[in-house]
Amino acid sequence: MTPLRQVMFVAGLVLVALPLAVGLLPRAQAPKAAPLAGLVPGKRIALTFDDIPRGPGAFYTPAERTTRLIAALRASGVRQAAFFANPGRIGPKNDGGARLAAYAAAGHAIADHTWSHRDLRAMSADAFLADIDKAEAVLKGQRNYRPWFRFPGLNQGGRDREKRRAVLDGLAARGLQIAWVSVDGSDWNIEGQTIAAKKAGKPINDAALRDLYVETMVQSADFSDALMRRVAGRQTPQVLLLHETDIAARYVGDLVSALRQDGWTIITADAAFADPVYHQTGDFDSANGTLPEALAWQQRLPGPLYYERNDVPLANRLFAERVLYRPTGATVQQVAAVQ
Repeated sequence: MTPLRQVMFVAGLVLVALPLAVGLLPRAQAPKAAPLAGLVPGKRIALTFDDIPRGPGAFYTPAERTTRLIAALRASGVRQAAFFANPGRIGPKNDGGARLAAYAAAGHAIADHTWSHRDLRAMSADAFLADIDKAEAVLKGQRNYRPWFRFPGLNQGGRDREKRRAVLDGLAARGLQIAWVSVDGSDWNIEGQTIAAKKAGKPINDAALRDLYVETMVQSADFSDALMRRVAGRQTPQVLLLHETDIAARYVGDLVSALRQDGWTIITADAAFADPVYHQTGDFDSANGTLPEALAWQQRLPGPLYYERNDVPLANRLFAERVLYRPTGATVQQVAAVQ
């Protein structure tokens, strides 16, 4: 759990004890269902991948990862995912340009995640917008480009409303829509734990790793679906945050299958971001996480506001307990194949 989220968790406990009528109207609120004709209810979710192109992972070369990920999405019937790129990471050693082009050629949307992936907290608004402009200069020429922007780390400036407003006004002037996330299971941490285990020569149980990854993402989707119904008053499409990792390339087919078994329909990123709930540009008390979390804080809702496995110590403990154990008998061969 990040320090900011720890503070927000404690604050949430205090809010539970406050009178519900706090006399404050939320300044940013999700559109309600009644006036929105033509919206389709049901569990619908779009897949999005951040940090393109990422470096080496636990199992594949970056080029192999791209090939496997495209093939897995195609085999699973995912017509369009969205890939959010950091062009500053493209270099001759990672085939980044070719990989980005391959995702676009496969029919997936390409969008902006800044040039350098620097956090807004570490930059001025002007410097941050300049970083976006540098990325846009590369991405606008890409096939299947979309005018969407996703903040690195989902941090829109936290509680710094003045900086956030300056950046949001800059995005609007550039015709860029915020690519909000609604579902986050911290897949980047599962990938990080897997890479560390491989480097340390620890045994990795492939089936257990797959199950932990899939279970975590599906549970996170269900959590966000329930929270969004509370803040929006209706069932909205969800946007799942994933990263371009070896874990995704290895198990995204299993994830898509599990989501469908859980009642989810996979939709395009175009369809998800067309929903009015994702057109939020108002002020928030804090904007450093998912959209339902930000809306829930703004509306002073009690209860858990983010999925529990985003607590990194908890997630790491589950990884150690379920994935890193010495196999016996029939599972020895299975684990050895992952090494």
